[in-house]
Amino acid sequence: MYLLRIINTNLHKFMAVPAILLFAMFFIYPLTQGIGISLTNWNGVSQAKFVGLHNFIDFFHDDRAKHDLYNTLFFALGSAPLLNIFGLVYALILDRNFKGKGVVRAIVYLPAVISPLIMGYVWYFILQPRRGFLYHILENLNLGFMNTNWLGDSSSALKVLVLVNVWQFVGMTMIIYLAGLQSIPAELYESSKIDGAGYFATLRSITIPLLYPAIQINVVTNIIGSLSVFEIIVALTDGGPGYSTESLSIYILRMLYGSFTGYSTAVALILFVIIVIPVIIFMRLTKSREIEM
Repeated sequence: MYLLRIINTNLHKFMAVPAILLFAMFFIYPLTQGIGISLTNWNGVSQAKFVGLHNFIDFFHDDRAKHDLYNTLFFALGSAPLLNIFGLVYALILDRNFKGKGVVRAIVYLPAVISPLIMGYVWYFILQPRRGFLYHILENLNLGFMNTNWLGDSSSALKVLVLVNVWQFVGMTMIIYLAGLQSIPAELYESSKIDGAGYFATLRSITIPLLYPAIQINVVTNIIGSLSVFEIIVALTDGGPGYSTESLSIYILRMLYGSFTGYSTAVALILFVIIVIPVIIFMRLTKSREIEM
């Protein structure tokens, strides 16, 4: 009886044990192993030799790595804001009642459920010079002067990647905003209307503040996804032309396959820190602004 009473009293603690074990197994252990490997010159085969912070120092002296860091940050600073802006706009429009609303929602959301690799290859054939779908559309509209090698020109390739990424995943952002909008009590809007508040005043005073939880989810997931971008770049440009669209994720993989295991692990840890820092800063900035329903 005493044992059963202890179990019943502390059952919630025991229920957390499987989650803690999984977290330790799939996050803490790999992270500690990665930190250890990053401090060596291991090539994945031979005996590792301790080199301290040499790999991390090399990263900041590697012009290719710094260029890939710029590409990654450019992609994230382009994708994350656009995904949230267009996702919110879509959600506000599709939260209204009109005929065919469900079909439009499905059309906007559909690209998000398709593999980024597959979607990347689809856009690769659309954007091909002289034989792509976009090329023929512009030619037929007498806009052939606008045709260019979208993916082969280093000045436009990264911007195209940002736009394709936004087009594909804006539906995912929209769905989360829609869920947030539908959780806001209708009585608040009715009271606002009685008080004579206009649409934008209601949006600023009621909708946006009550959407903070959805904003947090979308901004955090978009930051993480944009900074760790991989598949869509592989499918569309494979990091080219040259290394002009190569991201840090692709660079890490290529260094790993090039037998620079210790160095690639160090770069992966640097990318981990780059992802975590803006997420923590954003969460702290928005935590105080959450409103209890």
